[in-house]
Order: sequence, then structure tokens, then C-alpha cells
Amino acid sequence: MREAVTVQVGGFANYVGSHFWNFQDELLGLADDPDADPVFKNDALDMDVLYRSGETHQHTMLDFTRVYPHTALVWCRLVLECWLRVHGGIICRVPWFFEFIWSGSVTRSVSKPHGRNLFLQSLVEEGQNPSTSNGASNSQKSVEDKDLIDCLENSVNFWTDYSKVQYHPQSLYELHGSWTDFDKFDNYGSAQEVVSDWSQIEEMNERLRFFVEECDHIQGIQFIVDDSGGFSSVAAQFLENIADDYTNTLVLLYCVRDPMTLGSSRRNQRESIMRALHDAVSFSKLSSFCNLMVPIGPPSLSRSYMSSYLYIQDEKPFHASAVCAAAIHSITVPFRLQRTGPSSDLAHSSGNLDIGELLHILSDQGRQNMVTALDVAMPAPSLTGGQRTSISQVKGSVCSVYEARETKPKFSHLSASLCPLPVPLPFPSIFRGNIGRHGEILSDHAEESQPKGSLDIESIPMAARLRSSSAVLPFIERRSGSLQKHGVARGAIGSLVLRDWGFGREEVEDMAEHLAKLLGPFHPEMDLTSDSD
Repeated sequence: MREAVTVQVGGFANYVGSHFWNFQDELLGLADDPDADPVFKNDALDMDVLYRSGETHQHTMLDFTRVYPHTALVWCRLVLECWLRVHGGIICRVPWFFEFIWSGSVTRSVSKPHGRNLFLQSLVEEGQNPSTSNGASNSQKSVEDKDLIDCLENSVNFWTDYSKVQYHPQSLYELHGSWTDFDKFDNYGSAQEVVSDWSQIEEMNERLRFFVEECDHIQGIQFIVDDSGGFSSVAAQFLENIADDYTNTLVLLYCVRDPMTLGSSRRNQRESIMRALHDAVSFSKLSSFCNLMVPIGPPSLSRSYMSSYLYIQDEKPFHASAVCAAAIHSITVPFRLQRTGPSSDLAHSSGNLDIGELLHILSDQGRQNMVTALDVAMPAPSLTGGQRTSISQVKGSVCSVYEARETKPKFSHLSASLCPLPVPLPFPSIFRGNIGRHGEILSDHAEESQPKGSLDIESIPMAARLRSSSAVLPFIERRSGSLQKHGVARGAIGSLVLRDWGFGREEVEDMAEHLAKLLGPFHPEMDLTSDSD
């Protein structure tokens, strides 16, 4: 077995992570459920790649074995209290608070606790008396679940509000600092206080080391970062330490953002320049310490395609993060497939592939194409049912969605599986009326109706493709151009901003040179001739 350790840094990254681990938790439950669809009882999918086993002691009576994600989560302390499931089956309340610093004296302000919502209360009740949930009638259960879904759709304020996974205590780490306004933690320089506090960085390193040292043979680290603000700086420092401490460990980096942070017409000139510099510096630093970067979210996830099947409210991070998490789940499926040799199902499954093999394909066999585009079909043509779709048909479907956008990718890898994506109860109601119970597309056009969620849809067939192509060229060019214009050019107005962020002239020029090098492999005149699945 080759384990993968997951790291999540930042608010939206943990929104994504909550959905991702809810998917995995659902898969574990369905695999053990005698009444579940047999498609979920797939021995080829090795969940131990992402999980660790451990013994726990509950109510001083019995030792038993639980599984916990190989994951480390990092976020900020906020003016609230949050409820999290930790090992032992107990939901613990973790205090979050600001530390205000004023005139040399330190005071601590704790606000009214953020209470458990209806969904978290139901988890507590199930844990205390499992028979109540198992023994409820279907009518009682449907009413109860409808109430829970309404609660989630209308009252998710934090990524912990819908997390049903039990984390190991070593997984959770809160940053602390003197922020008096979390909204100002919105650029690369705002995290200077954190990255200069070696004790915090070292504590993060220790949390990661705990999980890495438990692995028999780690295949790599998948790192999810909210790169929209100060967490980029925290993640960059974390990644630099990983590169120093685990020289031969591969890092696959997913960059995610809340859609509401992608643009604002209300920014003045200085704010616009700061945002452009943040994007450039963040991209340069993060890409310096990973083996492959995958930007996830618009425009990477085609809204023109998904709008026919999904109804996503951008103002709800609960919605957008679910699609990002589904994409990451699909990408990681090959990392978890056991090597079973030739079989009749190979036409319907993309096969085993570890992180190193994926990077070798997408980096142009050593030419260091470090940024890759992501294509997602949600739903994809079904690989199960009366008439199975072949992998080649799924590939054709994914390609057809994006064929009008660019030329053929230079190198790509399609990830698809017989096992569909389970839709757990905490999943948002984002499916349109033309999607069936098992993710089948009932018609090309959705009728006006209420969006569907876990009450109406049990699973969704997924396909995701990573491609090394010129599609990411504008993404890199925009950041490279911003740093040249606002930071490097003589008299650039952004030079003072970069200086305030702690960057000298030489370091800014080094970042600009790094971005220029990233443009090379994606130059449009390069031959785009081969494809790999």
C-alpha cells in the first residue's frame, strides 16, 4: 500500500476538505452496508491509502478500532466557537477567538459560542443512541432529513457546520495572531506575523510529521490551499518546509478559491494593484515548492457545461466547494486503485496510477510543465447500469465539453471509475431537475423546479481530466505580467506594497524570473501532438 497524506490550509480549502472527507466517510459506510448498491462494494478501491487506523477508548469500557483521515487542517482563530468530531466518537467544541493587541497590553475577547446546528445535533443524537436513527420509519426519516437539508442550505456559516467525519486530534491546528479584522487577512503580506512566528510553523510541521511517519510507503502529499489571501503565505512557508524535510516526497497542489473573492468592481486602484500582486506573488511562491499545481474553480470548471445540470449559488461557499471536492475525489481515485492485473473491466475503469506516475505523464516526461488544467464532467456518462459506457466514450464526452476552447492537450490523464460519487446527506442541493436518482441525464434541458439534493439523488458518475496544455497560458501570463508591471518596472507603484510585504528588489526579480520560466513549456508554438490516459 502507498499512502497519501492530505493537507488543507485556509477557510475555503477546509470547506472543500469537509465535502471531500464526507465523500470518503460515505464510501466507507456503504462498503459495510449489506443493503447498499453492490457498486460501492469495490475491493479494488483501497481506502487505507487516505486513512489511518487507531484504537480508541470510549466510556471506559471498550477498546475498538476506528479509521481517521491522513490529514492536517490549518485555519484561523475566529470570534466563535466551533464543533468538530474528533476520535472517540465525541463531538468536541473547539474555542476560536481573536487576540487583540493594543499599546503593549494583551487582552482576550471571547464572543458568544457558535452553537451546533440541526445537522450537528443529529450527529450527537445518533452517536448517543444509534438505534433511534436505524429504527425510525421511512416517513419519519424523510421529514427529519428534509429538515436537516433545509438547515444546511440556509445556515452553513463555517466548514465545520456540515462535517460528519471523525478527525484525529493531531489533524487540527488553529493559527493565532493579533488580527482585529479577518477581512484584512486578504493578501500575501497580511500573514507576516504568522510566518515569522517559528513556533507556529514548527507546530504545523509536527502535525504533518505525525502522519507521514505512520505511513509505510508514502506516495505523496496532496495539498489543498485557499490561495485568495493570507493563507497563501502560510501555505508557501509550510510547503518550503516540506520540500526541505521530505526531499523525495511528491506534492500535488490544488489551489481553490471562494468564487465571491474572484473579482470586485468596487476596488480602487491601490486595491486592484494589491490584488494583482497578491495573485502573482502567491502563484510564484506556491509553484516553487510543489511538483504539480492544479488551479480548481472557474474558469477551470466549465460553467457553460455544468449550468445545464447544476445550480450553484456562488454566494454560498457550501455549494461551490462541493463541486471542487467532487473534482478532487475523482482525480484521486486512481491513486487508491489496487493493481489487479488484466481484467474485463479495464474498458470501464481508468486503472491504477500513483501520484508519481501522474506527474510523469503531465510534466512532459521531465520537462517540468508544473501547472495543469482541470476538466470535470459532473455527471459523466454512467459506467454502470444496463448498458455500460466505455472509458473511451467517457473520454469522448469530457473532450466534447472542452473541444471548442482550445487545441488538443499535449499530455492528459482521464480519471473515471465504476464506483460513482456517493451523495451524502450534508451535500448541497445543486442538481437540476434533469438529473436522475443515480446521476443519469434525463434530458438536455432542465425544467424549472427545485434543485435536487441527497433526498432525490443517491450517486453521481464522475470523470475528471488533468491536461498539460496551453489552456493555462493566460493564467500564468496574467500573473507574470502583473509582477513585471507593478513590481519590477522602474517606478512601479506596487514596489512599496511588496516592500511592506517583506520582499526586497532582488527577491521580486527572482519571483518574476520564476514566472517567466513557467511560461516556456506552454508556449503556443510548441507541438501539441500526443495524449495519454
